[in-house]
Amino acid sequence: MSGPGAAEARATKTLGGLVTGQLLRLCQVSGIDEADAETYARVLTDALAGVAERSLDLPPPARTFLSDDSTPVEFSLSFVPDGPPSLRVLLEPGSGAASLRDNGRAGLAVVRSMADRWGFATGQLDLLEDLFLPDDPEGPLALWIALELRPGGVPKVKVYLNPAARGADRAAETVREALDRLGHRGAFDTLPPGDGYPFLALDLGDWQAPRVKVYVTHRELRAPDAGGLSRMGPGPDAEVLEGFLRQTGGYDDGTPGPEARFDRRPVLTCHSFTRTTGGPTGFTLHVPIRGYVPHDGVALDRATAVLARHGIDPAVLERALTAVTPRAPRDGRGLIAYVALAHERGRPPRVTTYLSSEAYEVLPPASPPPFQRAPSGSTAREPVPGTPAIS
Repeated sequence: MSGPGAAEARATKTLGGLVTGQLLRLCQVSGIDEADAETYARVLTDALAGVAERSLDLPPPARTFLSDDSTPVEFSLSFVPDGPPSLRVLLEPGSGAASLRDNGRAGLAVVRSMADRWGFATGQLDLLEDLFLPDDPEGPLALWIALELRPGGVPKVKVYLNPAARGADRAAETVREALDRLGHRGAFDTLPPGDGYPFLALDLGDWQAPRVKVYVTHRELRAPDAGGLSRMGPGPDAEVLEGFLRQTGGYDDGTPGPEARFDRRPVLTCHSFTRTTGGPTGFTLHVPIRGYVPHDGVALDRATAVLARHGIDPAVLERALTAVTPRAPRDGRGLIAYVALAHERGRPPRVTTYLSSEAYEVLPPASPPPFQRAPSGSTAREPVPGTPAIS
């Protein structure tokens, strides 16, 4: 299904017009007032710079790892019981750059402009610049920015960096060195085994307990093995984690443990460090739900079931989907890209849903129906572009 995926995209003509319209409506859903929403819309278009004015009749400005259709923007809503959801927007400010190096430099300039505007320090990022923004970077991304939108018009800011910037074979070395430089010596050795390190993230600015976050890829993960991945103490109950994986993956039908396996897009874990001694203080499971459903109608059903299971009203998610696109969920796949379950010390569990802008393309429902999982032992996998970064 070629894009733009929504009639509004054609009416607005530009990428900036589409994504700011989506953002304004999502602000209404999450309870952010009109004045603050307008401020955040300007922040978004300013960060995207010239790409915001690019016609949607043209192809994406560049291929980006941020989304399946190369839209350089992704939204997410983070839910807790008895409170409004938190709205976040993830963007790639250097998406129109001619090279990965220029992409990273453009992103860094936007971060520093935001720091000047909102008065936060970039010292931690500066310590890591040579590791993640070298002169000849490699990998699928350079620098992303996530903004957690809140009342008052001043967002919380997070930066996402690429551990493979100096080569995929040095990603583990790069993560270890970054943690050491930031004072988290020994933190790398507390991480669970995995198949790669797609991101390292930093909280910048006004955070009660700023985090350094390390993401780990887990291919072929079985639902019963989820309980062994958390390194925070006290950590989430293993049965809760397995139940979350089964529900999001469609394995809550009594599928035996060895067959409840994520053999398409891989599951990610995120490990958050807020102190320089001891292990992680936060743990998140990210499930790429779009790889395990025939269409978004099923993804919505599973996501609402997860929300209800954690005491959260799922009606807000349905309103959020309508805010992003008028299309029916069953008419495509990938609008709900990820569902995540986060645990942080001293806080209730948090469920986050990641919503694709679909500026350029709507992935068709899986065909032929009914959707079939790869048979046991199969090596077939979907491609893995488009990865969450907000938790």
